[in-house]
Amino acid sequence: MLNKKIITGKDLPVSHLPFSPALQCGDYVFVSGQASVDKTGNIVVGTFEEECRRSFENLKLILEAGGLGFEHVVQVRNYVGKQEYLAEFNRIYKEFFSEPYPARTTLIGCLGDLLKFEVDVVAYCGK
Repeated sequence: MLNKKIITGKDLPVSHLPFSPALQCGDYVFVSGQASVDKTGNIVVGTFEEECRRSFENLKLILEAGGLGFEHVVQVRNYVGKQEYLAEFNRIYKEFFSEPYPARTTLIGCLGDLLKFEVDVVAYCGK
C-alpha cells in the first residue's frame, strides 16, 4: 500500500477546493499549486510581482511545515499569466532558487483572468 502523509500546519493557507497543500510519498513531497491567496484561501489581487512573491511565500510556508526549504526542491512548474511578465518572473525566481537550479517548466497564458501567477513543486526529503 502506498504510504501518503499530508503536510499540514496552522499557518498554511487553506483551500476551499478538494486538495492537500502538500503530500509526502516516500522521499518526495508534492506541493499543490500555490497562488496569491491569504490564510483563508481568498485570492489577493495585486501586481504581478506582489502575486508572484505571495505565491512563493505560501510555498515557503508549506515547505517549512514539511521540514524543507527551497534547496530541497527538485522540480518547479510555473504558470505565468502573460508573456510580458516573463522577465520579471525570472528575476524574482532567482531570489528564491539558486544553483544548481531545479528542473523547471514554465507555462505562459494559461491562468485566465483571476491569477497572474501560480507555482507547484516536487521536493526531495530523503537522506
